[in-house]
Amino acid sequence: MVSMSKIATGNGHGENSPYFDGWKAYEVNPFHAIDRPDGVIQMGLAENQLCFEFIKKWLMEHPEASLCTPEGVYKFKETALFQDYHGMPEFRQAVAKFMGKVRGDRVKFDPDRIVMSGGATGAHEMVAFCLADPGEALLVPTPYYPGFDRDLRWRTGIELVPVICESCNNFQITRNALEAAYEKAEEANLRVKGLLITNPSNPLGTIMDRGTLRSIVRFVNEKNIHLIGDEIYAATVFKDPDFVSISEVIDEVECNRDLIHIVYSLSKDMGFPGFRVGIVYSYNDAVVNCARKMSSYGLVSSQTQHLVATMLNDDDFVDNFIVESKEQLFKRHKYFTWSLSQVGIGSLRSNGGLFIWMDLRKVLKEMTFEGEMDLWRVIINEVKLNVSPGSSFHCQEPGWFRVCFANMEDSTLEVALSRIRTFILNNNDAIVPRKLCRRSSLKPSLSRSLSRRMDDFVSPTGITSPQSPLVRART
Repeated sequence: MVSMSKIATGNGHGENSPYFDGWKAYEVNPFHAIDRPDGVIQMGLAENQLCFEFIKKWLMEHPEASLCTPEGVYKFKETALFQDYHGMPEFRQAVAKFMGKVRGDRVKFDPDRIVMSGGATGAHEMVAFCLADPGEALLVPTPYYPGFDRDLRWRTGIELVPVICESCNNFQITRNALEAAYEKAEEANLRVKGLLITNPSNPLGTIMDRGTLRSIVRFVNEKNIHLIGDEIYAATVFKDPDFVSISEVIDEVECNRDLIHIVYSLSKDMGFPGFRVGIVYSYNDAVVNCARKMSSYGLVSSQTQHLVATMLNDDDFVDNFIVESKEQLFKRHKYFTWSLSQVGIGSLRSNGGLFIWMDLRKVLKEMTFEGEMDLWRVIINEVKLNVSPGSSFHCQEPGWFRVCFANMEDSTLEVALSRIRTFILNNNDAIVPRKLCRRSSLKPSLSRSLSRRMDDFVSPTGITSPQSPLVRART
């Protein structure tokens, strides 16, 4: 037998996870309205498909953005020839300007600190290589994106230490939780090199307020560890309160800016995951220089740089796109969560992302992770929906599921909702009331009309309060 490396023969990729198993189930039997009406509907892919018609219209009006048109072919030779790893100046300038616009122009970004990478996956690994050695650790609040186990650990050899967040306070990051995780790492003889936060959160769809971000900056500054802010969902915040970037907060709190780094991409905010546009933005000169050299292993194609630069340098398009995207996400989120509430399904209150954090704790036959997996298998194999169980996001409480809502057409969404309604109604007798955390309680109001805005279906605790007669009979 031919000998291979430990990386090649190990399972560090993290593919043996229900998160990826759901994708495999979809790939084997993908839903199609005509060809496969009984197939699995993909609700495990955080993809933004709601503005493609808007973008397509711009592309039709700007053929010069493509090198494969009579209007753009004059740029073909200079774009097709060698480009160094700094990236095209117009590309870096356009991305820096777009990052500022997404954050309400409350902060400006220096194009010379823009380092490109092959998507956020490559950007995260690049930062990890720059900041930590094998055997050292990053703190990561739970629940967190399952791909981090691959992106940050597989080839770098670093460890991830969970910061345990709980539903009792809507999974907010607290100073006590950070300190507990830091102490746990020390007890395990792990040297903590940094803290990774995702804001807006994947999978929660929530954002961090200024107070929380200030506390986090003070924490990393006191510990003298790095802060990586994953902000790839920044433009998906569709209603108040506004998104606050870590780049804004460091102007308000005394800190060592060499410790601050941002990961960004156009995969979620623009809906371009296939373009593989990832960005590292660091306030540390040494990290910028090292990351730029490392970016040679995952550059963005010059053709993509040209198209993106042309598009993002159109101020009118960008301004209108940001507004259009927010409106579309708001409408889809509102309709989706309201529809679920009609059959008693609640979710964590959220105002960003491309998904909801669905609460199925009362549907579990037993309040264990085994019970969660049993329910997930039923949803995958019988209901034929690929939703992602909370345990795959390292959630410490069973019964939560991430469900994506922006990656399909309206007609497909209706099929998914129909399947969910049928499943819940058929299993009504098996659904039992659950005990909530001491600090959390659902307070359904019998007098509210189901036609009100979705905000009316959210309790002060942040958990959507289902108001349907079905739920009132059970609670």
